[in-house]
Amino acid sequence: MLDSLRSMAIFVSVVDKGSFSGAARELRITTSAVSQQIRILENDVGAVLLHRSTRKLSLTEAGGVFYESCNEMVQAAKKGRVRINELRDELVGDLRIATTPELGLNHILPALSEWLQAHPGLKVHFEADNRYIDLIEERIDIAVRLSPGLADSTLIARPMAQTHLVLLASSSYLDKHSAINTPDDLEQHEIIGLTLAKDPQEYLFRHRMTGEEKAIRMPSRIQTNNVFLMSSLVTNGHGLGALLSVDLPPTYAEGGLVEVLPDWELQPNYTLYAITQRREQPLKVVRCIETLMQYFSQVQMV
Repeated sequence: MLDSLRSMAIFVSVVDKGSFSGAARELRITTSAVSQQIRILENDVGAVLLHRSTRKLSLTEAGGVFYESCNEMVQAAKKGRVRINELRDELVGDLRIATTPELGLNHILPALSEWLQAHPGLKVHFEADNRYIDLIEERIDIAVRLSPGLADSTLIARPMAQTHLVLLASSSYLDKHSAINTPDDLEQHEIIGLTLAKDPQEYLFRHRMTGEEKAIRMPSRIQTNNVFLMSSLVTNGHGLGALLSVDLPPTYAEGGLVEVLPDWELQPNYTLYAITQRREQPLKVVRCIETLMQYFSQVQMV
């Protein structure tokens, strides 16, 4: 099939140039190679396509009909190449971005809002989910992920920001329960367990000054797989919650939330990555990542 398509393209060039030699110059092949391809094509279709003479070439009746179809194929291929170049070099076409609901609402949309308005040729799909998304299977151009580190060396990961867990409680909760002065005191308090974590009840603390580490297991009566719901439960005094600083608005304290044990740092820290399948990307992907990186370079994490 591919050989036939090549012969059809050569046939179109011969007709357009009016000679085998003209087609050979355009295609940068020998005249004998052009002649051979035309013979092969005529054998394939079972008809003579060209009247040959020492002075000029002309189409047979069958050749005229066949030329129209072949020319349509060639023009379609040229349009396809132009379209590919546009997708590669211009901000047009589909752009698929995977992120979490929290990052999408709090950061990705604010970061890209003006940029998207400036490029109406882009058709954007946001896949907002906390599950692991396969970039190849789901045709994702950019995945924005939080991780202590990335084990998959086949992916290209560009770090955009650092973030960490913050242990929070509402003022109303702290007023009604026993004081929290050390990590050990947490064993007497309820944690709103986020089931997205490997163990929603197990936490590792490191003292910011001394480096001392404490592993604490907290009781958990209420659990959820949604960060927004966990934040609401904490705000309403149902227990403590560990939220990533990237998920917290700068004004979180105005909502009545208080950082618990500020002298102790929850481990591990996380890096926010922009992930792609390969290093070489269309311009739309490159510009999108640049816009995200510029945004996060100016955002102060809590």
